[in-house]
Formats: sequence, C-alpha cells, structure tokens
Amino acid sequence: MADQDDPGESIDPFAGMPLFGDLSRALSGQGPLNWDAARQFAVLAANGGGLLSGTGVSTSSNVDPTIRFKYRELADIARLHVADVMQLEVPATEPDVATPEQWAQQTLEAYRPLFNDLATSLGSTDDLPAEMATDPMAQMMAGLGKMMAPAMMGMSVGSMVGNLARRAFGVYDLPIPRATPALVLVPANIDAFAAAWSIELDEMRLWVLAHELAGLTLFSVDHIADHLRSLVQRHVGGFRPDPSALSDKLTSLDMDQGDPMAAMQQAFGDPEVLLGAVRSSEQMALEPELDAAVAVTIGVIDWVVDAVAVRVIGGSALQIAEAARRRRAEASPDEIFVERLLGIRLGAEQTARGKAFVQGVVDRAGEHGLDPLFNDPAAVPTPNEIEAPGLWIARVSGD
Repeated sequence: MADQDDPGESIDPFAGMPLFGDLSRALSGQGPLNWDAARQFAVLAANGGGLLSGTGVSTSSNVDPTIRFKYRELADIARLHVADVMQLEVPATEPDVATPEQWAQQTLEAYRPLFNDLATSLGSTDDLPAEMATDPMAQMMAGLGKMMAPAMMGMSVGSMVGNLARRAFGVYDLPIPRATPALVLVPANIDAFAAAWSIELDEMRLWVLAHELAGLTLFSVDHIADHLRSLVQRHVGGFRPDPSALSDKLTSLDMDQGDPMAAMQQAFGDPEVLLGAVRSSEQMALEPELDAAVAVTIGVIDWVVDAVAVRVIGGSALQIAEAARRRRAEASPDEIFVERLLGIRLGAEQTARGKAFVQGVVDRAGEHGLDPLFNDPAAVPTPNEIEAPGLWIARVSGD
C-alpha cells in the first residue's frame, strides 16, 4: 500500500468509487471525441427525435428522386453563368440532395479530422494549478472532466452540426473547404425559406445553386482552400484549456437544493464548461487574418451569386438577396458556437467587409479585377487590404 502521507504519491480520485471506475474503463480508448455520441446528437438535433434504435440513422424518408433530377437540370443553367462570371472552370460535381439529418451526418464526416483536432486541443492539458494539486475533490472533478470530455465533445459538436442542418441550404453555408468537393442541397430548408418569403421555388433553387457552385468553384482553387483550411486548423489547435474551469463550474453549483444529478447534467451540457477560459493569445493574434479570409470568401461568393441571379432570375434577385442577408444576420446560438469553436465569424459585419472589398476591386479594376486572387497564391488579401482594396490592386498589379 502506498504511503498516503507521501506528497509525491498521486491520489486516485476514484478510489473506492466503483461506479466511476467502471464508467472510466467504459469510456477509455474512445479517442478525443466520441463519434457515436456525435452522430446520435446530430440526428436528434436535426429532426428533434426519430432514431432507429441503436443505429443513429434517421427514420425520416429520403428526398423524392424527382427533386434531385430537378436540381441537376437547373444546375446546368447555373453552372454556365458561374463559369462565365468567375472565368474559372466549374467542377463537374453533380448536385445531390439530402434531408437535414443526412446533411448533418455527412457534414460530421466531412469535417471529422478538424473536429478531432479541436477535441485534442481542448483536452490537451493534464496539469492542475498548484492550489488544486493537493485537493482530492479538485482532483476528482478534474478526473471526471477528463473522463467525460470525449462524450461532452461528441454531444456538443453533434448538437451544433445538427442544429445548423435545420437551417442550411447546402455545403457552403459553412465556408470551410472540405477535403472532398461536395454539392449537397437540403430541399426541405430551401422550400421552407422560399415559402416564408413568397419566392417562386425554381428561382430560389437557382439562387442556391449559384451560391453552392460559386463556393465549390472558389474552393477548387488550391491556394484559396489551403489558406483558409490552414487558418482554421491553426485556430482549433490554439486552444489552451483552463484545467480549473470544470471544477470551478461544478463547485459553484447548489447541490443542496433540488436534484444534484440534474445539476450535474446541466453543468456538463453547458458549452461554457466545454470551452472554459480557453481563448489563447495565439488565437487572438490569428483572428484578423482568419477574419480577412472569411470576409473575402463571403464577398466573392455573394458577388458571383448577385451577378448570376440578375441574369437567370431577373427582378426577384434583389428580393432573394435581401432575404438571404437577413437570414445571415440572424445568428443562432449554434452559429455563435461555430464562431467560438472554429473561428469562423459570420454575420452582417463580415458580409459587409467582404462585399465592400470585392465591389471596390470590381469598381476600380473591372469585372475581371479579381483574377489575380484566383490565379496567384501571393495575391491572397491581407487584413489591411480588405479595408483598402486599392492597396490590394496596387500590390497584385505591380503598380
């Protein structure tokens, strides 16, 4: 038996607690993120329930095949105009359709390496502050937090993606490049939005196709996709977890009133517990560059969509653009969570910055003024150039 008075001997926080010991063993070896929990919670959030028992697969029916054919027919029209506006070859990827539940599961898988990096970063510390190192309760809470972290991450990431799936039109609502190009549309969300704004359905479909094809084409440019992907990876790798955050949250709960287990469940479901005081100086230093990359991405895609919509939709283009602008400005809690986890700041401010940069370039250099961005890896705009497109034009043109 170890000498309990020996300060160099570590204390087992779960000694004499078989329940926690069994749970710890059950959860061991699952990696930094519990993907079964992520899939289950993604589907639950996407449809509010309805799982096939034990499978994590949605019970909702697939999209009518005739809708898929309709999107492919309209995509042929949108593709020609996107290629003409961007002066780039549009990838031949055929549009597919999905239910919100299917979109959520596909998105989880598409960004699996990124979410794994995030979970690893958030759980990267084993060290307790000096004042907690000899406190058995603090050690137990820290051990419990470490044990539960993969499940908490799975639940949080799954819920975030599932709730995004209830609003998403397609892949590029979340402007992060995927390793495998994709063009997946969510007809249920598109139809509901069109009905809410009294937009003719085929016009709404064409607008969404223009948006998705513009995003697909932009991220087919390797240096643009690699730049943004690298920034997001650096952001998720920059978390510096506060090992006392979970303990502080749990010890502040009033366990003497009501149901203690309910209080524990509420604490573990709180995103602030997951994130803790984690924002690092590295992430703050990275923010201007990441914001600039996101603003340019949004600005270029919106500029292409506006140009295509005027051609193929006509008078309704402005109505759809205004409705889409309002939709983007109404950030949901899950979109704010995306911002904090992945560093992707969306919303009115970023939209305005991106639009002002792109329009400033086009006004000064003509409709092909963005060509250097598409063709030259050194032409990625800096944060200062986003605010002054004339500076960017001068740099890339050699003036």
